Amino acid sequence: MFERLFGGRTVDPAVRDRVPPGQYVTEKFPVLHYGSVPRVDLATWDFKVWGEVENSFRLTWDEFKHLPRKTIHADIHCVTRWSKLDTDWEGVAIQEVLKLGNPKPTARFVVEHAEQGYTTNVPLEVLDDEDVILADTFAGQPLEAEHGYPLRLVLPKRYFWKSAKWIRGLEFLAEDRLGFWERYGYNNNADFWKEERFSD
Repeated sequence: MFERLFGGRTVDPAVRDRVPPGQYVTEKFPVLHYGSVPRVDLATWDFKVWGEVENSFRLTWDEFKHLPRKTIHADIHCVTRWSKLDTDWEGVAIQEVLKLGNPKPTARFVVEHAEQGYTTNVPLEVLDDEDVILADTFAGQPLEAEHGYPLRLVLPKRYFWKSAKWIRGLEFLAEDRLGFWERYGYNNNADFWKEERFSD
């Protein structure tokens, strides 16, 4: 069953140093999420930034698509123990969003808000990294619905539940606020090199 869903458990020695403890490399892209896949109308879709920022704002889909573009090449790692190496994403660098919002000095944490009320949280210093993007393209194609169409955050240095699918906004906070899976026992930090899967 595991191999049918994720692939074999053997890690190629050539990539072993890229695979965190307890992970298995797959060529597939497993689909895991809570709830149903939302339907999206791009004519009414928007993306919002608010909270501890100097400039709260809202972007339509067309406005988002006109922001400067960036591509990243990254390995991704799911808390359910699969890893997918050498993935390619395109979208908008998180720094473009930060420039528009201009977080206040009091902003230390960010809550990612997605469709159907899903949230996850990260420290601002983790979000503000050169390999973090708001991605609308995977492997040269628009995101598939089950992988977050039209937009997902990609935060490669944490377990992949911190990369919210179907993202609709970022809320900047002075104090941390647990997201959906964090409230249900997942580790708040989610560093895969430390195997921070679950809270103590």
